[in-house]
Formats: sequence, structure tokens, C-alpha cells
Amino acid sequence: MRLVIQRVTEARVEINGEIIGSIGTGMVILVGISQEDTEDDVIYLVRKVRNMRIFEDSQGKMNLSIDQVKGSVLSISQFTLYADTKKGNRPSFVNAAKPDHSAPLYEKFNAGLSSEGINVETGIFGEDMKVSLLNDGPVTIIIDSKNR
Repeated sequence: MRLVIQRVTEARVEINGEIIGSIGTGMVILVGISQEDTEDDVIYLVRKVRNMRIFEDSQGKMNLSIDQVKGSVLSISQFTLYADTKKGNRPSFVNAAKPDHSAPLYEKFNAGLSSEGINVETGIFGEDMKVSLLNDGPVTIIIDSKNR
């Protein structure tokens, strides 16, 4: 699984002009899932996200986790994180998991964060979404569960 995490002061996701999910301080997480990913990848990434210290303390150091700042997550499924651009100009997405494999893992990821006490908002899996965010810092971090 691949995550692109952006620290934000606010974010929202819209479908057909309707706001489906929105957060204040927290993280926008773009979630990509490959055919090889399993529940072990989900468990690993839930733990990483929960414990990641990317929020500033009173001295301006990135020293606080999402629960310490009472932040939220806006989680967006993003199969394009597995784009292969080696050949030609059109990305191939053959490495991205099909929905029957990726949707359950995406839901388990979100449920795992929720079970850790983190407020999780989402878009709708497989829909065309418009994501708006105010990146704080900016802070953007990429995590791949295969690079442990």
C-alpha cells in the first residue's frame, strides 16, 4: 500500500458539487492499493499514521501525533498511486488492485484509524472526486508498506 500524507489546516472532498467529507486540522491521506497488499499492510500503515509526529509542538518542532492535536483524517482512495510511467506517455495502472481486492482493504484502513480514536472522513470509493485542501507547511510524506 502507498500513502501520500499531507498535513492540512482544512480539507474537503466533493462529488457533483456536494461536499461528502470535510476536516479541519489533520491529514489528507491518498491511499493506493496493489494486488499484493494484505491486511498486514493495513495494520502496519494504521500504526504508522497514528504514531507519525508531523504536527508542531509549542516550540515549532514536528513532535506531535494526530491524536495529540485532536486532528482528523480525510482518506481518499487513489489507484493512480500505482501508475507505471516507464513506457510511453500514458500511465499504465496494471499494478493497481482491482476494486474487489482494494475496496475491502481501503475500508479496513479507515476502520483501523477510527478504532484508534481518529475521526475519519472519506470520499466515495471509485467515484470522480474533487479534493480541496490547505497544505500546512507544506508537509507531504509518502509511505509505502513494502519499504519497511
